[in-house]
Amino acid sequence: MSRTYQHLSPEERAVIMIERQNGSSLRAIGLRLGRSAATVSRELRRCDQAAYNASQAALSYRRRRSRCRPMKRLVAGSRLYQYVHDHLVYRRWSPQQIAAKLRQMPESIRPGLVSHETIYAAIYAQPRGGLKQAMVEALRQAKPTRGPGRKSAAAKTFVPEELSIKHRPEEIEQRLLPGHWEGDLIKGAFNRSAVGVLVERKTRFVILCRMDGCTAADALEGFSRQIKKLPAFLRESLTYDRGSELACFDALSKRINMNIWFCDPHAPWQRGSNENTNGLLRQFLPKGTDLSIASQTLLNDIARLLNGRPRKTLGWKSPEEAMAEELAKFSSPCVALES
Repeated sequence: MSRTYQHLSPEERAVIMIERQNGSSLRAIGLRLGRSAATVSRELRRCDQAAYNASQAALSYRRRRSRCRPMKRLVAGSRLYQYVHDHLVYRRWSPQQIAAKLRQMPESIRPGLVSHETIYAAIYAQPRGGLKQAMVEALRQAKPTRGPGRKSAAAKTFVPEELSIKHRPEEIEQRLLPGHWEGDLIKGAFNRSAVGVLVERKTRFVILCRMDGCTAADALEGFSRQIKKLPAFLRESLTYDRGSELACFDALSKRINMNIWFCDPHAPWQRGSNENTNGLLRQFLPKGTDLSIASQTLLNDIARLLNGRPRKTLGWKSPEEAMAEELAKFSSPCVALES
């Protein structure tokens, strides 16, 4: 049978004071209060004065209780708070990524430890104002509810059957080796501008490609310009959807010396890493933005932020760290992926 304990009330302390003045024993006072004699004894020992005073005892109790309350971990102005704020607002890490990275940091440089639940609680406990708005906006946004499927011109396939994803080698599906990429375009305002997105399947490393437009010729130039900067062992295959912008797939395959595979129609989960990255990119390139004004330098900076985030699927390593390990395995000099 479990026991329950309750702190002495002000009335009980008053009874103890009166009974002690009357000369009652500890056992008698305990019987009257329904408490053990040890409880009464401890209460009397806590009193600093020769004679027990109920008011002073209650004041001492409140002081002890205030010292026992756990201190807030995220206090504005502290190193830990500043670390969480900067990585959330400026680097756009999620609370879970921040908490995991803090656990991995050496104690000598770690500003503290905090759980992702505490970070969420601290964000919404902020008073109204610009700081709270900035921190809430930095959180990942919920995905919109999917509507009914739509038919597009891309459904009129230009893809040869032998390049369907069903014929793609199993080693690509298992993410065993680096050099296999997923690709897509994210569109800007009125579908008049675009940015190419490439995600390496094993390391989740991201490369962004500036496009001059949304046509197949633009995609050919934009993708080939960035992919050709990769070392040969990182140019194995590219998996793409059936968007009409890759109608020049044959020319692209020859330029970059990579096999190209195409997903089934309306099957975005077959490029899951790419689709997830597209969602993350909308933190930096919101829908309705004119992407034609985004320079390659800006896109490289955004890619660097994404590649620097720790990822749960990589054991909380960042894509940058995972890619560095693959480069080291092949004893290849680090290749600059920026223009």
